[in-house]
Amino acid sequence: MTEQTTKEAQTRDAIPRRSFTRRALAVVIGGVTGLVPALVGLASFLNPLRKSVQARQRPDGFDAEGFVKVTRLEALAGESPGRFQIIANRKDAWNTFPKEPIGAVYVQKVSDTELRVFNVECPHAGCSVDYKADKRGFLCPCHNSLFAQTGKRSETSPSPRDLDSLEYKIQDGDVWVKFEKFKAGVKEKHAT
Repeated sequence: MTEQTTKEAQTRDAIPRRSFTRRALAVVIGGVTGLVPALVGLASFLNPLRKSVQARQRPDGFDAEGFVKVTRLEALAGESPGRFQIIANRKDAWNTFPKEPIGAVYVQKVSDTELRVFNVECPHAGCSVDYKADKRGFLCPCHNSLFAQTGKRSETSPSPRDLDSLEYKIQDGDVWVKFEKFKAGVKEKHAT
Protein backbone atom coordinates (compact mmCIF):
# COMPACT_ATOMS: atom_id res chain seq x y z
CA MET A 1 0.00 0.00 0.00
CA THR A 2 1.13 3.43 -0.71
CA GLU A 3 1.38 6.14 1.83
CA GLN A 4 -1.50 8.09 0.30
CA THR A 5 -3.79 5.05 0.29
CA THR A 6 -3.02 4.45 3.95
CA LYS A 7 -3.87 8.08 4.83
CA GLU A 8 -7.12 7.85 2.88
CA ALA A 9 -8.05 4.67 4.75
CA GLN A 10 -7.28 6.27 8.11
CA THR A 11 -9.31 9.35 7.21
CA ARG A 12 -12.29 7.18 6.20
CA ASP A 13 -12.06 5.25 9.51
CA ALA A 14 -11.70 8.46 11.56
CA ILE A 15 -14.83 10.11 10.19
CA PRO A 16 -17.26 7.45 11.52
CA ARG A 17 -15.51 7.51 14.92
CA ARG A 18 -15.78 11.30 15.14
CA SER A 19 -19.37 11.10 13.98
CA PHE A 20 -20.17 8.46 16.62
CA THR A 21 -18.58 10.53 19.39
CA ARG A 22 -20.57 13.61 18.36
CA ARG A 23 -23.80 11.65 18.17
CA ALA A 24 -23.23 9.95 21.54
CA LEU A 25 -22.43 13.28 23.16
CA ALA A 26 -25.61 14.81 21.65
CA VAL A 27 -27.73 11.95 23.05
CA VAL A 28 -26.22 12.33 26.54
CA ILE A 29 -26.67 16.12 26.59
CA GLY A 30 -30.22 15.82 25.19
CA GLY A 31 -31.09 13.16 27.79
CA VAL A 32 -29.83 15.27 30.69
CA THR A 33 -31.56 18.35 29.30
CA GLY A 34 -34.86 16.46 29.08
CA LEU A 35 -34.46 14.61 32.35
CA VAL A 36 -34.07 17.70 34.55
CA PRO A 37 -37.47 19.25 33.66
CA ALA A 38 -39.11 15.83 33.88
CA LEU A 39 -37.80 15.32 37.43
CA VAL A 40 -38.85 18.83 38.49
CA GLY A 41 -42.32 18.22 37.05
CA LEU A 42 -42.62 14.89 38.84
CA ALA A 43 -41.55 16.45 42.14
CA SER A 44 -44.14 19.23 41.70
CA PHE A 45 -46.83 16.69 40.83
CA LEU A 46 -46.15 14.55 43.91
CA ASN A 47 -45.68 17.48 46.31
CA PRO A 48 -49.33 17.62 47.51
CA LEU A 49 -49.25 13.91 48.30
CA ARG A 50 -46.11 14.32 50.38
CA LYS A 51 -47.56 17.29 52.23
CA SER A 52 -50.86 15.55 53.00
CA VAL A 53 -49.03 12.55 54.44
CA GLN A 54 -46.65 14.70 56.49
CA ALA A 55 -49.31 16.92 58.03
CA ARG A 56 -52.71 15.27 58.19
CA GLN A 57 -55.07 18.14 58.70
CA ARG A 58 -58.55 17.85 60.08
CA PRO A 59 -61.32 18.76 57.65
CA ASP A 60 -62.84 22.23 57.99
CA GLY A 61 -65.55 22.33 60.65
CA PHE A 62 -63.46 20.59 63.31
CA ASP A 63 -62.08 22.52 66.26
CA ALA A 64 -58.43 22.46 67.33
CA GLU A 65 -58.99 19.37 69.54
CA GLY A 66 -60.64 17.41 66.71
CA PHE A 67 -64.28 17.84 67.80
CA VAL A 68 -67.08 18.64 65.36
CA LYS A 69 -70.47 20.13 66.24
CA VAL A 70 -73.20 17.53 65.71
CA THR A 71 -76.46 18.81 67.22
CA ARG A 72 -78.06 20.79 70.01
CA LEU A 73 -78.58 19.01 73.35
CA GLU A 74 -82.30 19.87 73.39
CA ALA A 75 -82.72 18.09 70.02
CA LEU A 76 -81.96 14.77 71.76
CA ALA A 77 -85.26 13.53 73.10
CA GLY A 78 -86.69 10.12 73.91
CA GLU A 79 -84.95 6.85 74.56
CA SER A 80 -83.86 6.17 71.00
CA PRO A 81 -80.49 7.42 69.78
CA GLY A 82 -80.42 9.88 66.90
CA ARG A 83 -78.28 9.35 63.83
CA PHE A 84 -76.30 12.40 62.70
CA GLN A 85 -74.17 12.86 59.60
CA ILE A 86 -70.72 14.34 60.04
CA ILE A 87 -70.47 17.00 57.34
CA ALA A 88 -67.16 18.69 56.66
CA ASN A 89 -65.05 20.11 53.87
CA ARG A 90 -62.85 17.18 52.89
CA LYS A 91 -59.52 17.69 51.13
CA ASP A 92 -57.35 15.20 49.36
CA ALA A 93 -54.02 15.98 47.74
CA TRP A 94 -55.42 18.19 44.97
CA ASN A 95 -59.14 18.73 45.50
CA THR A 96 -61.50 20.18 48.09
CA PHE A 97 -64.93 18.62 48.46
CA PRO A 98 -67.15 21.17 50.26
CA LYS A 99 -69.75 20.04 52.80
CA GLU A 100 -69.44 16.33 52.14
CA PRO A 101 -70.58 13.55 54.50
CA ILE A 102 -67.48 11.89 55.95
CA GLY A 103 -69.28 9.59 58.37
CA ALA A 104 -72.10 9.38 60.88
CA VAL A 105 -72.66 8.89 64.59
CA TYR A 106 -75.44 7.78 66.92
CA VAL A 107 -76.02 10.08 69.89
CA GLN A 108 -78.31 9.20 72.80
CA LYS A 109 -79.07 11.40 75.79
CA VAL A 110 -78.73 9.42 79.02
CA SER A 111 -79.01 12.44 81.36
CA ASP A 112 -78.52 16.21 81.13
CA THR A 113 -74.77 15.74 81.33
CA GLU A 114 -74.25 12.21 80.00
CA LEU A 115 -74.51 10.93 76.44
CA ARG A 116 -73.78 7.74 74.55
CA VAL A 117 -72.00 8.38 71.26
CA PHE A 118 -71.12 5.61 68.80
CA ASN A 119 -69.61 5.48 65.34
CA VAL A 120 -72.20 3.93 63.00
CA GLU A 121 -69.66 1.55 61.43
CA CYS A 122 -69.81 -2.04 62.65
CA PRO A 123 -66.48 -3.19 64.12
CA HIS A 124 -66.87 -6.53 62.32
CA ALA A 125 -66.74 -5.52 58.65
CA GLY A 126 -67.35 -1.77 58.58
CA CYS A 127 -71.00 -1.90 57.47
CA SER A 128 -73.36 0.79 58.74
CA VAL A 129 -75.46 -0.37 61.71
CA ASP A 130 -79.14 0.55 62.08
CA TYR A 131 -80.95 1.27 65.33
CA LYS A 132 -83.91 -1.09 65.81
CA ALA A 133 -86.35 0.26 68.40
CA ASP A 134 -88.17 -3.09 68.67
CA LYS A 135 -84.91 -4.81 69.65
CA ARG A 136 -83.73 -1.80 71.70
CA GLY A 137 -80.36 -2.11 70.04
CA PHE A 138 -78.27 -1.80 66.92
CA LEU A 139 -78.27 -4.34 64.11
CA CYS A 140 -75.63 -4.74 61.42
CA PRO A 141 -77.39 -5.92 58.24
CA CYS A 142 -74.22 -7.45 56.75
CA HIS A 143 -73.65 -10.29 59.25
CA ASN A 144 -76.47 -9.84 61.79
CA SER A 145 -74.22 -8.47 64.49
CA LEU A 146 -76.44 -7.29 67.32
CA PHE A 147 -75.47 -4.63 69.85
CA ALA A 148 -77.39 -3.47 72.92
CA GLN A 149 -78.38 0.17 73.27
CA THR A 150 -75.28 0.57 75.45
CA GLY A 151 -73.10 -0.55 72.51
CA LYS A 152 -72.27 -3.95 74.03
CA ARG A 153 -72.26 -6.76 71.46
CA SER A 154 -74.39 -9.87 71.95
CA GLU A 155 -72.69 -13.17 72.64
CA THR A 156 -73.77 -14.56 69.27
CA SER A 157 -72.47 -11.55 67.36
CA PRO A 158 -69.55 -12.17 64.97
CA SER A 159 -68.21 -8.70 65.80
CA PRO A 160 -64.81 -8.85 67.56
CA ARG A 161 -65.64 -5.89 69.86
CA ASP A 162 -68.44 -3.63 71.08
CA LEU A 163 -69.56 -0.61 69.06
CA ASP A 164 -66.87 2.06 68.91
CA SER A 165 -67.73 4.79 71.38
CA LEU A 166 -66.54 8.33 70.70
CA GLU A 167 -65.47 11.18 72.93
CA TYR A 168 -67.90 14.08 73.23
CA LYS A 169 -68.30 17.40 74.98
CA ILE A 170 -71.30 19.61 75.68
CA GLN A 171 -70.52 23.26 75.20
CA ASP A 172 -73.11 26.08 75.35
CA GLY A 173 -75.91 23.58 74.66
CA ASP A 174 -74.16 22.14 71.61
CA VAL A 175 -73.01 18.52 71.35
CA TRP A 176 -69.50 18.19 69.96
CA VAL A 177 -68.11 14.77 68.97
CA LYS A 178 -64.53 13.73 68.37
CA PHE A 179 -65.23 11.84 65.15
CA GLU A 180 -62.83 9.01 64.34
CA LYS A 181 -62.92 5.91 62.19
CA PHE A 182 -61.55 2.64 63.52
CA LYS A 183 -60.11 -0.45 61.89
CA ALA A 184 -62.74 -3.14 61.37
CA GLY A 185 -62.26 -6.85 62.00
CA VAL A 186 -59.77 -6.61 64.88
CA LYS A 187 -60.35 -7.11 68.60
CA GLU A 188 -58.60 -3.92 69.73
CA LYS A 189 -59.88 -0.47 68.83
CA HIS A 190 -57.32 1.19 66.48
CA ALA A 191 -57.94 4.49 64.70
CA THR A 192 -57.40 4.41 60.94
